Amino acid sequence: MQRKAYVPGVAVLLAALLAGCTGSSSDDGATDDSKPGGSSSTAPAAQPGKYRTLPEACAAVDHGTLDSLLPGIKQIADEEQRETAYEGTATLTYDTDRRVGCRWKVESTNATDHLFVDFERVVSYDSVSDDSKASGLYAGKETAADLPEPSASASSESEESEESPDAGSSASPSDSASGSASPSSTSSASPSASATPTSLQPRTLDGLGDEAYLNDTLSSVGSTAQQRTVTVVFRTSNVIVTIEYDEQPAVTGEVPDSKEMQDRARNLAAKLADTLDG
Repeated sequence: MQRKAYVPGVAVLLAALLAGCTGSSSDDGATDDSKPGGSSSTAPAAQPGKYRTLPEACAAVDHGTLDSLLPGIKQIADEEQRETAYEGTATLTYDTDRRVGCRWKVESTNATDHLFVDFERVVSYDSVSDDSKASGLYAGKETAADLPEPSASASSESEESEESPDAGSSASPSDSASGSASPSSTSSASPSASATPTSLQPRTLDGLGDEAYLNDTLSSVGSTAQQRTVTVVFRTSNVIVTIEYDEQPAVTGEVPDSKEMQDRARNLAAKLADTLDG
């Protein structure tokens, strides 16, 4: 009689154990299916960029450089007003670790000059690195600038302009109007084409950051005034720097010198690149 009572008890215990094992196996399978992309399959984090902060934009340009770019500052007699002009005006930003900028605008007896400097730190939240995303954004800016294809003679003319300080004057308005060209034929040409030598045309730049380009445009303001705008954009690691420098002469018919303005803008760009690395 005892044997008959013992056997069913063992059977019940075995059945319970088997049911528990089956349920555990089912639970484990459900857990694995619910996390197909668990921590073990997560892709490695993208490489962060070199820069984690940005400089103060309005303090990034020293007084000597501003004197060169904005000659009217030194003509301001009132010391307090002159210091205010040096300080510039910071652009509105909500995150100074991601973007900062500053503007200066100064009038002189000869011209009105405007300078804008912008720093943008790129951070990628995708699988690509900060540098790769910054490079893509820079490429978009360069494409939008629509730089002309470099001509075969551009390099030789560039070398000549480096040797001769007067190379940029070969396309002055008086030279363009002299000779066989009539006033009507001169005015029909685009301002930038008639006033900017090939070696000073918009182009990519070497030796500035990881990649850089320069744009140079001449536009009409009103019926007679000419305004030249030189833009330099460069990328170093995950930071993109933009410089916009424009000048409008006070005398009607005068055209701002392309080489002089480009040299000033490129000099500033080199200093800003050093500021980032400093």
